[in-house]
Amino acid sequence: MLFADLFLDGKYITSVQGDGLIVSTPTGSTAYAVAAGASMIHPSVPAIMVTPICPHSLSFRPIVVPAGVELKITVSPESRNTAWVSFDGRNRQELCHGDSLRVTTSIYPVPSICAQDQISDWFDSLATCLHWNVRKRQRNLDDDSQINSLTHSTSDDDILDSFEREVLDKEEQIANVV
Repeated sequence: MLFADLFLDGKYITSVQGDGLIVSTPTGSTAYAVAAGASMIHPSVPAIMVTPICPHSLSFRPIVVPAGVELKITVSPESRNTAWVSFDGRNRQELCHGDSLRVTTSIYPVPSICAQDQISDWFDSLATCLHWNVRKRQRNLDDDSQINSLTHSTSDDDILDSFEREVLDKEEQIANVV
């Protein structure tokens, strides 16, 4: 369990209690952070996202803070345990009571190559890789073939009527025996 204090530009924001905390860039938001309930953020948005992992407070939701701020995560002196930090799942390090981790965005962004443009490429990637907002299309109700299939299919009412007929038949058979 993580028990840490969260600071933004040196100002105390909140205490974090839960299984962990994900700190990500917008590019990293579509991976682990989204799986933990965070939003997807377009890579051109200059920001840092903070996402709790199974927080002990239902009101502690993911937050997005502006790029350029310093985010400081300190293992609380009141914590019963130490904490562990890893970067992209590698190089796990133990943080003891009073240890802190400082996170800021770089002033040197990593350039990327676009096939079309930033907007189209990102949404195409979401649709292709994550099947974002992909669903089976409903047919138009004016389609005659669908209307015919609906009127000729077995409905819940038909099944109920059939069941009621069976019950009445059984009751009649029992009455004839007695």
